[in-house]
Amino acid sequence: MKKDILIMGMETSCDETAVSIIKNGTEILSNVVASQIESHKRFGGVVPEIASRHHVEQITLVMEEALKTAEVTYTDLDAIAVTEGPGLVGALLVGVNAAKAVSFAHGIPLVGVHHIAGHIYANQLVDNLEFPLLALVVSGGHTELVYMKEHGHFEVIGETRDDAAGEAYDKVARTLRLPYPGGPHIDRLAAEGEASIKLPRAWLEGSYDFSFSGLKSAVINTVHNAEQRGEVIKPEDLAASFQESVIDVLTTKTIQAVKEYKVKQVVLAGGVAANKGLRAALEEKFSRIKDVKLTIPPLSLCTDNAAMIGAAGTVFYKKGQRALLDLNGNPGLDITIHN
Repeated sequence: MKKDILIMGMETSCDETAVSIIKNGTEILSNVVASQIESHKRFGGVVPEIASRHHVEQITLVMEEALKTAEVTYTDLDAIAVTEGPGLVGALLVGVNAAKAVSFAHGIPLVGVHHIAGHIYANQLVDNLEFPLLALVVSGGHTELVYMKEHGHFEVIGETRDDAAGEAYDKVARTLRLPYPGGPHIDRLAAEGEASIKLPRAWLEGSYDFSFSGLKSAVINTVHNAEQRGEVIKPEDLAASFQESVIDVLTTKTIQAVKEYKVKQVVLAGGVAANKGLRAALEEKFSRIKDVKLTIPPLSLCTDNAAMIGAAGTVFYKKGQRALLDLNGNPGLDITIHN
């Protein structure tokens, strides 16, 4: 019988300390996440130094819990897969060095994983991937369209030229005086309002790139102008109008790319993949497109987690990719390192 491949995934790129045990790249044996949201909430965003300190405090405990839940030991593992970038450099270093320590102490192979590759492979934990495919990556720091002709090959065909969608969500949420993290609050408000306020859409004709800086500024100006005139804008309507603009651009460009690249599957990835409005819009539009499968991960696999790193790490491990003990955290890592 073919031996199962057990990979420990580790993720510390931002404010989640996460460790998982993944079997054969598709089955989650454990997926432990220690969140720091409460610590950063009073600052209105992630404070890198605080995030790094929390990772140091939590990483060993989370590793032990992941092993215990999966009912395995280090001797059962085939490899350690860890996020090497991009992300906050101090946060990345905690995970990378913990992974290197375990790799050295137990003689376990080490695999470096790009954070966005992990988000894309979160979909493999719920569905088979069919190539060629297109990944719509939408998160706090990234908005990209990634074409994959095969496992482990990434071609970025479109990316944000300024603010990522998630970043725009957080800044608009602050303008509306909503708590951190702002994205879920905007999504909830949008469902209660009407998209009655005219806001711009940056189409950037001739490319699959994105731009949300102008939209963010338009929302801020709309709020400030209304305050100066003594007018009241319904937050629900502004949230709905903002979200409609974002979703319109994301879905339209995705469908254009699907037609040009003739893909068999579209996968949604990243923290903003948890947005109910975006999920519903994609499901509605792709219900009318034949021969293209749409895969959207469950909410638990949209936000940062280590199961996705373990899933991606399994693919790279099977392709023979290995990291040495000089592996370092790289906040500006290019996803094409795996090609």
